[in-house]
Amino acid sequence: MARDDGSSRAWDRLLSRRDFLERAGATAAAAGAGAVLGPRVRRAPSTTATAKASSKPVRGGHLRVGLTGGASSDTLYPLAQVTPPDLARSPQLFNSLIQFAANGDLDVALAEEMTPNADATEWTIRVKKGITFHNGKTLEAEDVIFTFQTCLNPKDPAPSAALLVLIDRTGIKRLDRYTLRVPCKAPFSSMPQMIQNYNMPIMPVGFDVHHPVGTGPFEYVSFTPGVTSYFTRYPDYWQTGLPYLDSVTVTDYADETSMTDALLSGVENAIGAISVDSVPAMKSGGQTLVYSDAGGITPFTMRVDSPPLNDVRVRQALRLIVDRPQMRDLIFGGHGLIGHDVTSPFDAAYEPKVFTREQDIPRAKHLLKAAGHEDLTITLVTSPIEQGTVMAATVFAEQAKAAGVKVNISDLPTTEFYGPNYLKWVFAQDFYYYSPYMLQVTDAFLPTSPYNECHFDEPRYNELYKKANAATTSSDLIPIEHEMMMIDYDQGGYIIPYFVPTIDAHIPSLQGVETSRTGAALRNFEFKYFWFAK
Repeated sequence: MARDDGSSRAWDRLLSRRDFLERAGATAAAAGAGAVLGPRVRRAPSTTATAKASSKPVRGGHLRVGLTGGASSDTLYPLAQVTPPDLARSPQLFNSLIQFAANGDLDVALAEEMTPNADATEWTIRVKKGITFHNGKTLEAEDVIFTFQTCLNPKDPAPSAALLVLIDRTGIKRLDRYTLRVPCKAPFSSMPQMIQNYNMPIMPVGFDVHHPVGTGPFEYVSFTPGVTSYFTRYPDYWQTGLPYLDSVTVTDYADETSMTDALLSGVENAIGAISVDSVPAMKSGGQTLVYSDAGGITPFTMRVDSPPLNDVRVRQALRLIVDRPQMRDLIFGGHGLIGHDVTSPFDAAYEPKVFTREQDIPRAKHLLKAAGHEDLTITLVTSPIEQGTVMAATVFAEQAKAAGVKVNISDLPTTEFYGPNYLKWVFAQDFYYYSPYMLQVTDAFLPTSPYNECHFDEPRYNELYKKANAATTSSDLIPIEHEMMMIDYDQGGYIIPYFVPTIDAHIPSLQGVETSRTGAALRNFEFKYFWFAK
């Protein structure tokens, strides 16, 4: 799953790419936590939803949620969330030091404060007092240390360990009951992005996956992998007044049709991440639809080290071939933000007026001719790895004809796509839920990244990444990130035509279901905010 170089061999035992992305890729937002990175947090405006909340939440009731994508591999182990239902269960049972909000921000959760030293080579973390786990144990520094050590265990590393290679595991130290110190092998100002709720939920010392306890709003009652899970309200939850509901059931469905039928028949109260094909049935059935302009991506990936894509002129020509609004409209019915080949649209360094690219067939033809590929034929490897990917490949192939480019589509089963040849495809696709920029870079744009599909290795870019991790203020960081984004825009291996929208549906009486910028369904699976109107 990672490139076979010295820095990544330690992580060869991690789970598959698909598992990791469904677990940890649901990350979101402009980075920052505590005083040092707080200025980087940028509030994302709400998108339009048909849901209308009543003025005052009502307590009580049992929420029934339906989702697809579950499997017999479903788990309650917080450091190995795999399927979408796993992602939905985790926020009910667990919290992290840093939590993603539905609007795409990163905020402190269990952490009272996270403060780096002057050069970001050491972080001091203080947890909030008065928080308890479901078994009554008080949250303390030792629990955070236990979670770090479990995640970074070299004999059995968690998937997110690949993002935390700069942490000096052996030097983590308890300072007092609620405070710990985390040393790093190099400057690591982006650490808060790497330890948010989908990467490192906090477990108590001695955690038992068969009787899981966390600090979340609901307690474990029962769980059948690939089928269903049941949780009840934790009365001593640390966020005053939450949750409103008495209990929650999350049910796995084999496909979208059975899931939507369950909502229409009254079996479920809410379902997440439906396709546009299901929207008419939801409308005619009187259900409430919530549309989120999220920041997830399904990029076309171009290997910059393999012909013909090792020529930047060819990569730019393929980018100029795309009619982005047309592709977005055909696949998502006009929903979703237009992309321009740079990730992380809600990051503070992202400049929409700078990163803009429209279809330009004459220019594409000129670049291809200059590169000696005016009659280019290329194979595009696709798979139903996420909503719209195969259709996007079909649309791209049709649009490419205008520039004289023949695109042969190789449509593979997901298991084959993410098999031994993953990360070897010359021209393919992939998917990520929204990530703040430094997290996306760490994941995919460095020679040491676990998912460097494009084999991108640009010396200036690598040096800027180190400088970015040494920046401890937004005024220092944003210009560095912006320069990195310009390299992505001019030289990178991604084509990002759009940012993938999320469509959820629920019964009209269910309230609190707001939009989410993360790509995770149903308000980022934060069921603690839901209630039923009387």
